[in-house]
Formats: sequence, C-alpha cells, structure tokens
Amino acid sequence: MSEEAVQAATEAVETPAEPEDVSYQAVEKDGAVTAIWEMQGQKHLRTIDPRSNEGKQILALFETAA
Repeated sequence: MSEEAVQAATEAVETPAEPEDVSYQAVEKDGAVTAIWEMQGQKHLRTIDPRSNEGKQILALFETAA
C-alpha cells in the first residue's frame, strides 16, 4: 500500500461523515395516508407501506404524539 493510500485511509477514519437524522413523511391522497417516506435530510431512503406492520407502528407513534 502506498503512503498516499495510507494517508487517505487515515483521513477518512479521522473525519467520519456526520449522519443526519432520519425522518418520516406521510404521503396523503384524499385524506388517507398512501405511503410513508423515510428520509435522511433531503434524500429519500425508502417507501414504507402504511398497511404493513412497520407502517402501522410508525403511524401509531405519530397519532399518539399529536
């Protein structure tokens, strides 16, 4: 391994990227939630079906908080 590669690897370890918080956005149509978007900053990570177990858990957390 060259010195440059070792230095680049060392710098990458010393300066980890700061992860942004994950947030959830409900997509509504005609007053019903049709999808839940998992977001990290402005990046869309995945879409969660609100009828799935995970979707129901997420919606329940937000309904009780309101």
